[in-house]
Amino acid sequence: MNFELLLFIVFALVAAVSSLMMITRKNAVISAVFLVLNFFALAGLYLLLNAQFIAVVQIIVYAGAIMVLFLFVLMLLNTGKEEAILHGKKPIKYFAIFIAAVVFLQVAYLLVFGSGSFTSNPDIEASLSSGTVETIGREIYTKYIIPFEAAGFLLLAATIGALILAKKKFE
Repeated sequence: MNFELLLFIVFALVAAVSSLMMITRKNAVISAVFLVLNFFALAGLYLLLNAQFIAVVQIIVYAGAIMVLFLFVLMLLNTGKEEAILHGKKPIKYFAIFIAAVVFLQVAYLLVFGSGSFTSNPDIEASLSSGTVETIGREIYTKYIIPFEAAGFLLLAATIGALILAKKKFE
């Protein structure tokens, strides 16, 4: 067993267990923390796939920005007073369990009886370098510089507009 396979197994187990823990916790803040752990495990899987840029974006955007915002909203909402959504709706619970079991059996069937593609393809070498930060940066700053700058100006205009709208009075 090589090191890459061992890392894949560890990251996959962490992702699977953290996703199960996320959906089974009653406290929404604890669920959000398990979701952050899941994001980090997925970033590790992206690194194993040689997609460094997607792994970095996964951590910065999802685990960094969106989850912090989500945690602040959860803490402000005081979720302890809300009733459970599925309280008293047993048929929906059983249907959800049935669907989850069917999906689990399908994945297990594919893992046991599926055959992977082990043929060497000449495009594999090109795809290994396409996900690096260097390659994506070179493409953005050479081939797609005009759309990149336009997106930057659009975000700047949106930020200025949000600041103006947030201001209470113009004096």
